[in-house]
Amino acid sequence: MRQFPLDVYRLAPGRVVEWRLRSTAVPGPDATAQEPPSRKASFNQDKHYTAAECTRPGADRPASWIAVTFEVEGALDEPVMARVLLDFIGRHEVLRSAFQRLDGELSGRPGPVEDLALELHELAGGGDGTPPGTMLADWFRARIDTLSWPLFLCGAVLRADCATVFLAFDHIVCDGMSMPIVVNELQTSYEAALRGEEPDLPPAPSYFDFAAEQRRRYLSIDADDDRLGYWKSFTARNGGFFPRFPLDLGVLPGRMYPTVGEACTLLDAEEAELFEKQCVAAGGRPFMGVLAATAIGLREAGGPGTYRGLMPVSERGHGPWANSMGWFVNTLPIEFDASAGRDFAQVLTGVRAAFTEMIRHQEVPFVRAWELLAPEEFAANSWPYAVNFFSYIDMRKCPGAERHDRWRPTTHVWSARTNGTCAWFHRDLDGLHMDSIYVDTPQARATMADLGERLRATVLAVAGTGTDRALGLPGPRADADAEVSGPPVGGRLR
Repeated sequence: MRQFPLDVYRLAPGRVVEWRLRSTAVPGPDATAQEPPSRKASFNQDKHYTAAECTRPGADRPASWIAVTFEVEGALDEPVMARVLLDFIGRHEVLRSAFQRLDGELSGRPGPVEDLALELHELAGGGDGTPPGTMLADWFRARIDTLSWPLFLCGAVLRADCATVFLAFDHIVCDGMSMPIVVNELQTSYEAALRGEEPDLPPAPSYFDFAAEQRRRYLSIDADDDRLGYWKSFTARNGGFFPRFPLDLGVLPGRMYPTVGEACTLLDAEEAELFEKQCVAAGGRPFMGVLAATAIGLREAGGPGTYRGLMPVSERGHGPWANSMGWFVNTLPIEFDASAGRDFAQVLTGVRAAFTEMIRHQEVPFVRAWELLAPEEFAANSWPYAVNFFSYIDMRKCPGAERHDRWRPTTHVWSARTNGTCAWFHRDLDGLHMDSIYVDTPQARATMADLGERLRATVLAVAGTGTDRALGLPGPRADADAEVSGPPVGGRLR
């Protein structure tokens, strides 16, 4: 399972349909009394919604979505898929919720399952030669809106022998790790329904229950709370709350820019296995190796010897939230030595120690730390400048990963405007991949292309298939120049 820009996703054409969510409730004089109770939003949701409120209808509105596509073999049974989608919406309370601010606090009000229905609509498009992926991306941009219900879209590209199912969500109801959950649950339920069986699905408690517990524990803390010590220490050394992206992107202070999305394969499956073995031999894990390589690439491109960045960490853990839809992400700073003269193994050792220390302080929500320790920056609607950011997910460990070769799921992330860059690294059955969104400036394109080449050269060398470098790792190395892969495909284009 990869993350890839939807605009360049090579999707085979077909009949495009949407299942549009609507409420069947009949308004009446007692409608308010019958409404379900509201649920308090999480800190992530509140900040996201506030930014949308404050920027509408401004030109710098921070619009974004997260989407997923996957393949269904054979002609799609449309009524069965519609029932499966409706059951999916009913199972995850956050998906059927509308958000509103009550007495200053953001709350979600979930619609009763019995009052929801899906209507089938044909989508126009394709007649002008627009690729299906581009058409869907444009449609998602026009329709996904943080301040409007519903907060997601779903549909399919139908063909005689297969179908591509798609869903797109506002970030307020999901995170990146929710996308494998979507694919696994819908495919499992659809295949069971075709057999006339009930799906065997694990429990999926409501994200609002998680949000309530989070608020209970952290809403009342103040800036003097001892649990903010890790953040305070980092901020003092960093000279500010947010770690800057250290390379030139050609941006002006205070401005937001349109974005460009790019993706590439850094290592194929065999090279990724070799890379993992070298990381383990050096006492680390693959994601630590990728972070070490990123730090080395930044330093070689002109960045500092000390790496400082933000790293998202899943809050699902191994508990009840493993199969729940929601925004289960905390973000924490990480810092380690990547200075010249330190080989890859030494840098990786520093990453391991820094990550171990970071995880010890993962409980305090990022948004609360931001609000308490950088209140002036918190009042803004975006991060104050280009921030150094690193994310890694091993998709082979996600629910349903053993069937990804059949389902061919792909995640797609889009953001309208930014003042910096974000990079996401993914490991799947085909190798190690990088997807990035950054400001669309000539300098940023040059900077990111150079950084990508440096990173790729480093991970290839660690794997033992790239050019010789002082990496501090055992084993022979040979020159190699593997091709960067093109976009993945959907439908029968393979």
